[in-house]
Amino acid sequence: MKLLGLIGYPLTHSFSEGYFANKFSSEKISGYEYRNFPLDDISKFPDLFHEQPGLIGLNVTIPYKEKIIPYLDKLDPTAEKIGAVNTIKIIRDKGKYHLSGYNTDAHGFHHSISPFLLKTHTHALILGTGGASKAVAYVFNQLGIDYTYVSRTPSEGQISYRDICLPVISKNLIIVNTSPLGTFPDIDTYPDIPYDLLTPDHILYDLVYNPPETAFLRFGMQKGATCINGQRMLELQAERSWEIWTG
Repeated sequence: MKLLGLIGYPLTHSFSEGYFANKFSSEKISGYEYRNFPLDDISKFPDLFHEQPGLIGLNVTIPYKEKIIPYLDKLDPTAEKIGAVNTIKIIRDKGKYHLSGYNTDAHGFHHSISPFLLKTHTHALILGTGGASKAVAYVFNQLGIDYTYVSRTPSEGQISYRDICLPVISKNLIIVNTSPLGTFPDIDTYPDIPYDLLTPDHILYDLVYNPPETAFLRFGMQKGATCINGQRMLELQAERSWEIWTG
């Protein structure tokens, strides 16, 4: 049995285990199993390979997309540019193993947001500065969209949430939430932006997928904005991960 899995902590909100179980069943794929491996400390990562000899691939989620990199032998060019990894391919040879890191989040985000983009969508706000935000920034660079990071503790070149005023909202017609705010079970949390300034010209994209309609998106809908959750991105990145593991 070839084993795949997800590492992160906590994994109560995990999409991947159910997605791959359904994929294996509906596509009649045998010989594979997908499991969650909650790690409360990234230092426990190497123990997985001794405990799970059938492991051939992993997905990586919060909070380890950046912290995992020192444990890997190689990064593909996209993951290297982004500086975050969400997919690992494991090759075993004579008792040794080689770990290659990839970023399929960028693929998922690119192909899920592109159908909604208009010529007016030239500037974006990225809410949050974690590993997922780096994949979003990478895609915006590819698409020629200028972006600004928004953080509770902004570094140079970033802005804080209190800096988001009418001129900022009017210029940045794409707003992407890459933070975990609004994720089940904390569904009453949301990024602190002036929702009353949103318009039907805006796109609100939430990387959160559980619940399907977060407070962030609900407030956007009330102003007529185009609202997209993270479900399609997750499906696309999962399929790209599968191609990497089995290719």
